[in-house]
Amino acid sequence: MPISMAKAGETVTIRRITGRDEVRQHLAELGFVVDSEVTVVNEMAGNLILQVKDSRVALDRGMANRILI
Repeated sequence: MPISMAKAGETVTIRRITGRDEVRQHLAELGFVVDSEVTVVNEMAGNLILQVKDSRVALDRGMANRILI
């Protein structure tokens, strides 16, 4: 299921990242790689704030739907 379906405060493990090579590379540069743990900090109108490693990243629903948990 996409990470956008996770609840606020939940820590999940990334299983797969979909999309074109450029999109997957961009997400990897932000820290979203397979088998890494991500915490959903907050969700507002479909947009997510995620804690990945030591930083917080905001993603829109389209990008979040590419990250499968």
